[in-house]
Amino acid sequence: MQLPPIIHTSEPNSWAHHTFKERIPRILDDVMAANDYPRDIMVALRALRDEIVSGTIRALNEEADDRAFWDAHAREHLGKTWLEVPWYWAEAFFYRRVLEAVRYFQPSPFYHRDPYAPIKRQELERAPSAVDNIIEQLPADESVAFHVLMHAALWGNRVDLSMYNITSVEPDHENVLIDDTLRVWAYLQSHRGQRVDFICDNAGTELLFDLALADFLLRNHLAREIVLHLKPYPTFVSDAMIKDVHESLDALERFDGTLRSLAARLTQAIADQQLGLQDHPFWVTGLFFHDLPSDLRARLAQSSLVINKGDANYRRLIGDCHWESTTPFEAASAHFPASVVAIRTLKSEPIVGLRAGVAEQLCAQDARWKINGRFGVIQFRK
Repeated sequence: MQLPPIIHTSEPNSWAHHTFKERIPRILDDVMAANDYPRDIMVALRALRDEIVSGTIRALNEEADDRAFWDAHAREHLGKTWLEVPWYWAEAFFYRRVLEAVRYFQPSPFYHRDPYAPIKRQELERAPSAVDNIIEQLPADESVAFHVLMHAALWGNRVDLSMYNITSVEPDHENVLIDDTLRVWAYLQSHRGQRVDFICDNAGTELLFDLALADFLLRNHLAREIVLHLKPYPTFVSDAMIKDVHESLDALERFDGTLRSLAARLTQAIADQQLGLQDHPFWVTGLFFHDLPSDLRARLAQSSLVINKGDANYRRLIGDCHWESTTPFEAASAHFPASVVAIRTLKSEPIVGLRAGVAEQLCAQDARWKINGRFGVIQFRK
């Protein structure tokens, strides 16, 4: 289907506009405060901040493997301000520019040093206790336990380090706007022993809940293999990379009992190639999933079910566009090459699949319902 108009940062009173007026400069402030960078890197980060606030977009200057890609996709936006371009592209390119500023790809002491690591580390220290509270109390009934873990995976998505003041992962059944958990359960029951893929979002709390769900699927033979699709380099502050999975397992191993056992099972699953950790350059681009490269499309097409996690991946799945909220999720995601369930708390405007009148009721109840992480969806398309 033809996509509606794409959201731009130029739209007054939009979350996209607010992101580049307020949130992005604050993220740069946090990066500078959290790291012991030398003067030249701090100068580069301040220059990027100045460019965001009052300058115009420039191309990458560094030589890197992805330079040609970004040159091609940035060309039409160069010379514009950051407040007059497509929102998702702007975010993706901003995070790539941060890596240029901190010399992430250049031979130096800062080669492959995650600029968000200190911020992520603090959150990871708190995350295991939240996971322990859930899995210690999992009911014996397999279907009920699955429901608990799906909702934990949903509310874990609230903890997003590019946002602020969103920390609660307590079960919140009243605020699940669409809940296809029972449909997903029935689907997995009829497709036991096949491959399930996760398109991961945040490290920390959310990733730990995703790992707990993956462990459940393997232990209960709902999947013979799990593949986690992760970012190849740091982006969106807390997005998970392969190294974040290993750091998460290390964090779980420091605890006794349930968490250490979970870490041991997951570590063994990786060794047995039941749990695969993969990354791909596409995941850090500004492209939507409509434009999946052929190799990644073929890989996902082999999956029985793809679990698409988080708000940014939701925007990429349906297109970061001005959708009518009543557009069927099945129609908006029809291009995707496998059965898919989107698990996402709302932290941006795009939303589809709502019944007529629901969006209007929510607007009257909470003017920020699309962006404040209060509400969530679990939407499935066979």
